[in-house]
Amino acid sequence: MSAVYTTDEYGRPFIIVREQDKKARTTGIEATKAHIMAAKTVANIVRTSLGPRGLDKILISPDGDITISNDGATIMSQMAIENQIGRLLVELSKSQDDEIGDGTTGIVVLAGALLEEAEELLDRGIHPIRISDGFEQACKLAVAHLDKVSDVIPWSKDNTSDLFKCAKTSLGSKIVNKCHDQFAQIAVDAILAVADLERKDVDFELIKMEGKVGGELADTELVRGVIIDKDFSHPQMPKEVKDAKIAILTCPFEPPKPKTKHKLDITSVKEFEELQKFERDAFEGMVRRVKECGANIVACQWGFDDEANSLLLQHKLPAIRWVGGPEVELLAIATNGRIVPRFEDLSSEKLGYAGTIREVTYGTTNESMIVVEDCANSKAVTVFVRGGNKMIVDEAKRSLHDAMCVVRNLIVDNRVVYGGAAAEISCSIAVDKAADQVSSIEQYAMRSFARALDAIPMALAENSGLPPIETLSFVKSQQIKQGITSLGVDCMDTGIHDMKEQFVFDPLISKRQQFLLATQLVKMILKIDDVIVHRADEE
Repeated sequence: MSAVYTTDEYGRPFIIVREQDKKARTTGIEATKAHIMAAKTVANIVRTSLGPRGLDKILISPDGDITISNDGATIMSQMAIENQIGRLLVELSKSQDDEIGDGTTGIVVLAGALLEEAEELLDRGIHPIRISDGFEQACKLAVAHLDKVSDVIPWSKDNTSDLFKCAKTSLGSKIVNKCHDQFAQIAVDAILAVADLERKDVDFELIKMEGKVGGELADTELVRGVIIDKDFSHPQMPKEVKDAKIAILTCPFEPPKPKTKHKLDITSVKEFEELQKFERDAFEGMVRRVKECGANIVACQWGFDDEANSLLLQHKLPAIRWVGGPEVELLAIATNGRIVPRFEDLSSEKLGYAGTIREVTYGTTNESMIVVEDCANSKAVTVFVRGGNKMIVDEAKRSLHDAMCVVRNLIVDNRVVYGGAAAEISCSIAVDKAADQVSSIEQYAMRSFARALDAIPMALAENSGLPPIETLSFVKSQQIKQGITSLGVDCMDTGIHDMKEQFVFDPLISKRQQFLLATQLVKMILKIDDVIVHRADEE
């Protein structure tokens, strides 16, 4: 407790004791254990969502919006976690999602298992820094072992069967698994449509996901073009335009007005008629400019009033209004058109081209969408997702995004390891073996790392309704006896433990990233030994 000696104005001494209740402090092993407890609690929430038989979570926001998902990153990002260490795990799953796009549940479960093992080592009196060093050594060995057990899967634009199998593995744990094959094929086709195979790069900006409630998941389709959630501005405009030449405008169909505040006084009927004539002439000038440049359809980012709308109908110029910013950009990329900010800049070179633009109506509610097909640039595609309710549509979009990320990762690096926790079990055996060669105290941490890797197959077995310890020991003994590193947990109860035969693949870069990021986070948590919390002043 800190105190200050002082005297008053008459020279009488007194001591001022500073208040300590505004500062809370936890130090040493106590602080580390508190962090481990917080991280374990968060990791246990998503543990039951791991694998193809993983369970879903329902998340209700303060506004009452409901999200049902078993995607680790979605669950973590929507949980209101106040503990700072818990938030680090949220960041961990987010960084895995941003970098790889899949494996977000596995990485959190692995980090939780590593911290659980670290807690046991701390109880034995091993210093956190030695534990960190042991984990680091074990992680290097595990990543090197992943390279050894990985297989290269051949693929080409004509032979995509292996890409399809990997996309299926990603979708196995999602809500869309009843349309397994269809969604996996959509993911592969969408990625290959926009991929730059020479640079091994995929631009996700060119893939748009549009969802509409109604219909069923099986009605989901891949449109090689753009879907805009709008309709033609006038009900009497033609519903289909062939050989479309599109003027893409970001300027509104309205008469020019001053940029500053203005006021117009009209004192007579003649002045009002002159104003009306000026407006009509301005509208006709705009429509004439569009017609002169050769356009036969207009897509406008802004709205226009009924007068402009009827003029466009008279001049047989179909128009789409209130097209959003991202859609305008995608439309311009797909049709090889230029976005025009002023009517004066319109010319035939700036028009976009498409084979067909049609308005499609869904259900009995007259909800319409514009479909732009056979575009000049075939690299822009849209996945149109259908589902019974909004939650299913949103979850299907997330699932498809994960599957697309897996296909993208295989285009970047086509090496895979086997799923069903086969890679984790194989790495666990390798790390355990290497720990026997280490004479220093780090060997305990390395064995703990191997036990933490076993937490993944145990969680998979548990979530699939299998006895976890029995399943793990059986698969491990078979891997050691037969020397086959592709043996894993048979989650779907097919009777085949060889994941190579079941075609259960994981991209190597995804698994490697999981090991590296989880170890990095655990090392960081173990190095924190002091927590000082300043409480707000009480009134």
